[in-house]
Amino acid sequence: MPRLPIILVPLIVVHAALSYPALTQPQVQNLPIIDVHLHALDVEALRRQGANPITRNPASGSVEENVRRTLAEMKKHNVVLGVVGGSAEEVERFLAAGPERIWGSAAFGRPELNLDSLRARHSSGSLAAIGEVLTQYEGLSPSDSSFAPYWELAEKLDIPVAVHTGLSFPGITQMGYPNFRVALGSPIHFEGMLNRHPKLRVNMMHAGFPFLAETTGILYLYPQVYADIGGISWVLPRDEFYAYLRNLIRAGFEDRIMFGSDQMSWPETIGLAISAIQSADFLTQQQKRNILYNNAARFLKLSPARIARHHQQ
Repeated sequence: MPRLPIILVPLIVVHAALSYPALTQPQVQNLPIIDVHLHALDVEALRRQGANPITRNPASGSVEENVRRTLAEMKKHNVVLGVVGGSAEEVERFLAAGPERIWGSAAFGRPELNLDSLRARHSSGSLAAIGEVLTQYEGLSPSDSSFAPYWELAEKLDIPVAVHTGLSFPGITQMGYPNFRVALGSPIHFEGMLNRHPKLRVNMMHAGFPFLAETTGILYLYPQVYADIGGISWVLPRDEFYAYLRNLIRAGFEDRIMFGSDQMSWPETIGLAISAIQSADFLTQQQKRNILYNNAARFLKLSPARIARHHQQ
């Protein structure tokens, strides 16, 4: 399996670094938040990280530091649950350090993960989801037959899957992923998968940006699909992100958009992503709560008892 890349730094990242507004965060209500888009990186991946493109802060210097700082940021902002994707070994580090806040997920690109190992991880309680699945990085559609065994397993286990959509690093085809194609980031490629696996719960990661029309179409026709705003909420210029989010809200999807930070090696991005939602004056308080907690609680099928505990913390 290839090394997992940093998942999303769109082509406008340089513009974002120059034009992003002051990163002051408003007072955040002490209400629970669910982050459905976190990453567990190994030491090699951390070493490849540069400075945060927005804050210019350096990446975490070690796996231990990244885990510790991520969990500290989650606690600071009352992120009561985070879905962390990565290899089994790296996800286990998060589970060991913060079992009450972490759900483990299996991230991969090529369809080479052993299905029996995934079943075993699920049985042990260390696997609650499958994703981020990076089909686009391999030049493949999520509807390609090679991924069908994973979708079948997720249906059988009744666990959600999360699939990368949208963009990546400028120059990604020269960075070890020659088969990456922009067109394959369109959610329109979900249709074969969704029709062959109608019980599959799918998180459209990065909310399909910049494919607004296709994202709207998939969300409209397939109610089992939700969309997270991982990465785009803090990497994009604020006006661009708000324009995209406003269009999804206007189209009637306020109950299908989920919060995700896409935290990889810069734990402060959790706070930046939360601030982007809290500062959106076109969202009602109820819409903010839906995005920050309620929609993910429904998508993840949290029990009423667990939801009640989250609101008592």
